[in-house]
Amino acid sequence: MTRTAFAIAALATLAALPAAAAEEKVLTVYTYESFDAEWGPGPLVKTAFEAECGCTLKFVSVADGVALLNRLKLEGKSSPADIVLGLDNNLIHEAKETGFFAKSGVATEAAAIPGGFADDVFVPFDYGYFDIVYDTKSISNTPSTLDELIDGPADQKLVIEDPRTSTPGLGMLLWMKAVYGDDAAAQWEKLSDRILTVAPGWSEAYGLFTSGEAPMVLSYTTSPAYHEIEENSDRYKAIDFKDGLYIQIEVAAMTAMADDPELARSFLEFILTPGFQDAIPTHNWMMPVAPTTDPLPAAFENAVKPEKTLQFSPETIAENRQIWIDEWLNAMSAR
Repeated sequence: MTRTAFAIAALATLAALPAAAAEEKVLTVYTYESFDAEWGPGPLVKTAFEAECGCTLKFVSVADGVALLNRLKLEGKSSPADIVLGLDNNLIHEAKETGFFAKSGVATEAAAIPGGFADDVFVPFDYGYFDIVYDTKSISNTPSTLDELIDGPADQKLVIEDPRTSTPGLGMLLWMKAVYGDDAAAQWEKLSDRILTVAPGWSEAYGLFTSGEAPMVLSYTTSPAYHEIEENSDRYKAIDFKDGLYIQIEVAAMTAMADDPELARSFLEFILTPGFQDAIPTHNWMMPVAPTTDPLPAAFENAVKPEKTLQFSPETIAENRQIWIDEWLNAMSAR
């Protein structure tokens, strides 16, 4: 090849590079840290979806579901997020009010969730029940109602999460409100004697619990399954409260700012397939909402299943969330 021909070929190659780069598709998914962790479902979901989409799935993570919504509000329409994965049923209405989300085009009525679920924007990807998990080496007589939890021994401490920054924390706030109504503030004030600390998120709270700082923690009915499957231990148990348990349904949605709405919608459809759902039970430690390739492990089948499922409508939560948080703050600082 002559120098002239070589130069022409090189220029042609360089000219083609921007076009090739432009064809590379990247889907940016905002989620919470434990989903994107090395041991979480994120890496498995990334591998499975990239094998189908011919794209790159890029996770951007923050501490918790509440933090996800706060970040999106802060970034506004300049947010690079194509998908937000990790909000829940308690934040749906507030999230829609931002105007930052688009309709999914995905049918959600068939999702296997107690009480059902249908929404034209948010697609469910797992569900679970908030619950108190306890250490059997520290506690033998467990409460069976919230009254018994509140009036129990003050030296048996409980770690909870902050409802301002954490979806479990907000879940317990709603659980108490669902059970006690207008008397919730007074019950929080009594329960405060048993609370060791209010952690900003689930990871911090559960870490304090498993390190022995407190014998009880606000978590999920499925948390003991992790210890049974991964550690071959039945040391930690969830309590079957007669009052009922508050359900959490975790959801994902595409943003109105998505660079490639078709790609974003294909990811939302993928959520309800085994390629995504297989990663949920033993990596996110929640219940899948659609069929998985294999049956659920026995540890999930044996998890606490409440007789009563508690849940407020998204509209009720959006209208009252700040009022109830202020009520909680006043009650917790009263002692």
